[in-house]
Amino acid sequence: MRISRLRRARNRGSAGSTPQIDMNSLIDLTFLLLVTFIVTLPALEQGISIMLPRAKTDQLPTKNNKANIVTIDHQKRIFFRDKPITLDEFERTLSKMAAEDPDVPVLIRGDERIDYGAVMEVVKVVYKCKVRKMALVTVEK
Repeated sequence: MRISRLRRARNRGSAGSTPQIDMNSLIDLTFLLLVTFIVTLPALEQGISIMLPRAKTDQLPTKNNKANIVTIDHQKRIFFRDKPITLDEFERTLSKMAAEDPDVPVLIRGDERIDYGAVMEVVKVVYKCKVRKMALVTVEK
């Protein structure tokens, strides 16, 4: 009889208590998402991973913060706006863009491990298309 009274007393006490939510799993999930975004954000910004040569740089030419970036990776593959492209396709695309606006900015990112001639092939195409604003991208010393 005494045991049943104690159980009733406990049940009454627990009925009046406020429910609580365990926040540990939500905090763990938040930190997991934060770390994931911190790790993947630089990869999203860069696109193609290359080693740029080091040099003193000035302000890069951009127009409305929309630069036309040409990247040449260590295997001498050419990418225009982070999409693979051949040199002929790049010339046709750039010719159309330069015909509409000769001040279209072109930034050339060449991996430092490739030879000078591979970068110059892209530079020749840019000059051939009569683009007025071109820059070679480097990393600040």
